[in-house]
Amino acid sequence: MSTVNKAARFSIPLLLAGALTLGLTAPAQATPPDIPSATQAGAELAALTVASEGSMTGYSRDKFPHWITISGTCNTRETVLKRDGSNVVTDSSCAAVSGRWYSPYDGATWSAASDVDIDHIVPLAEAWRSGASSWTTSRRQSFANDLSGPQLIAVTDNVNQAKGDQDPALWKPPLTSYWCTYAKMWVHTKYRWGLKVNSAEKSALQSMLGRC
Repeated sequence: MSTVNKAARFSIPLLLAGALTLGLTAPAQATPPDIPSATQAGAELAALTVASEGSMTGYSRDKFPHWITISGTCNTRETVLKRDGSNVVTDSSCAAVSGRWYSPYDGATWSAASDVDIDHIVPLAEAWRSGASSWTTSRRQSFANDLSGPQLIAVTDNVNQAKGDQDPALWKPPLTSYWCTYAKMWVHTKYRWGLKVNSAEKSALQSMLGRC
């Protein structure tokens, strides 16, 4: 069971803020690796190629194979759940049976892995439109399961689903306090993988980095 009713998810940030004020302990916040400084992200954004988005013709999530086995019986999703949660307990097949996950997108905390999605910071469809359509399947698999950069993060499932495949010109995390970090992760992911940005996306990212 989740720590809150799913229907009330979007009132969670205020409730959690009150809980923290009372001194309750919150789980560790999800922190993907290799998040750049704002200065570095700004330089990387300036270096990205600006171009109109490509077509969705031929796109399929199956062209970005995930989740793959990472170690033993643990796949990418299970690995990120353990990385981003606190007190995570897994069974013999590596499924998380207990733990707590704090979603930095909306400030919600969950105690059931089923309430948590692993978000691709740069969505797979967005990557396809930004250059990944010309990649090999092997490269797309590496992108979809990238644990070495800030491309994967555990967040509230409904929030991830609301994001869909939208870029920062069309969708930003509900918590404005996270916009700086989100922009840094987005820019660094596109930079590392050689993906393009469109002009509206670049403007939105510049504004978000201005909050850092």
